Amino acid sequence: MVSDEELMARYQEGDQAAFRELYARYAGKLDALMRRSLFRQEEAKDLVQQTFLQLHRARHDFRTDSKLRPWLYTIALNLKRKHFRSVARKPTSSLEVEVGEERAPELPLERAEDVARLREALGELSPGQREVIELHWFEGLPFAEVAQVVGA
Repeated sequence: MVSDEELMARYQEGDQAAFRELYARYAGKLDALMRRSLFRQEEAKDLVQQTFLQLHRARHDFRTDSKLRPWLYTIALNLKRKHFRSVARKPTSSLEVEVGEERAPELPLERAEDVARLREALGELSPGQREVIELHWFEGLPFAEVAQVVGA
């Protein structure tokens, strides 16, 4: 299997198939990362698309002697932080429901309760601590890559 870094080097040279392969490898993982923090699936999908758009725009800035995954996750988390900052500035009502809003599928009651407890526990952490937990435990990144992503 071709490494992420080799695919990125090929994409830097204009190989569109390399980009499609990177998208296939990471879109689902990034979507899961985004959906853990966002209640609307559409927001998560938008941020994943923005992540790959940013990868495209900054493709020539990527150093091929670096690892792609931490670089890509850094882009994604920066976009997620920017999204939360912009949402925090907008006045909202707790009763607002958008027409056509996609909801997450219903979970069995026990699992839903576990998810609610997990969300509550994660909600007590600082955003930085929450990102470390998400990246290591949910995304499977080794601690060295987590440190790169969060800038530690």
